[in-house]
Amino acid sequence: MTRGFTLSAGRPSRGGSTVDIGTVDIRGSRRQQRKNMNQPKTVVITGGSDGIGAAAARRLHREGHRVVIVGRSPRKTQAIAREIGADRYLADFTRLDEVRKLAAELNTAYPRIDVLANNAGGIFGDRAKTVDGFEKTFQINHLAPFLLTQLLMDRLIASNATVIQTASAGARMAGEVVLDDLDHDRDFTAVRAYCTAKLENILFTKELHRRYHSEGISTAAFHPGTVATSFATESDSFLKYITGTRLGRAFLITPDKGADQLVWLAQGRPGVDWISGTYYEKRKPAKRNNPQALDADLARRLWDRSEELLG
Repeated sequence: MTRGFTLSAGRPSRGGSTVDIGTVDIRGSRRQQRKNMNQPKTVVITGGSDGIGAAAARRLHREGHRVVIVGRSPRKTQAIAREIGADRYLADFTRLDEVRKLAAELNTAYPRIDVLANNAGGIFGDRAKTVDGFEKTFQINHLAPFLLTQLLMDRLIASNATVIQTASAGARMAGEVVLDDLDHDRDFTAVRAYCTAKLENILFTKELHRRYHSEGISTAAFHPGTVATSFATESDSFLKYITGTRLGRAFLITPDKGADQLVWLAQGRPGVDWISGTYYEKRKPAKRNNPQALDADLARRLWDRSEELLG
């Protein structure tokens, strides 16, 4: 006898109707579930040239998926792409014109995009504005991936795609979204800007689900853990000295372990292996959240404000 159950919540869709946040189906054999998880997919990974992005790319390639590497450094991007035989694209997320060019190239090159992993990001030093006029941390971590996802939306919908955000537990520790000061003109510190951007990643995940899950998009965000990567090398925060020294790295997890949830979400089946619209820690819905991360109205208003800023 087979059994199944459904987890759902009456969140309004764009048209005002309700949509399920996910369906968990325990029918079928474990063998069939593993087989379905390993169906080849086209997976685009931003920030794929280093750290957990590169680790995830290697693992997904080994599992037989078509991996597309997006990176900022020509040398690092070429190295990982050659290592695994992947396609590669360069884009500097401090320039939104490069994000638009990247989206156009991806739309042209790939008739399907099964997974978009918005993994690029980092914590930076002194407050600085990009050529587009936005605070650097905000643009790289939130606004650029928001724009990329928007520009790929038709392709993602047609592919019933999964969109993954690399977030952080820092969102609940020091994140605070202030809609009339997203550039942190009044309260900038490197850590505050980074943690707020990670909170924005979670809010984006939830609002993308609300607006587009009924059209086939599934979304998830995850905290990778405290990983020994180079994401803080351009900052003067304490994280630079933790992640950038041999002693500090001894207490951190490896990029391969940090990539575990990205790989799990990319290969898994939304509604079966994980629930769309959810922020995960250690493959489970996070138990502790910043109260703002649970504010559906704030998620909607952040989306609207992001669209306004992008014109």
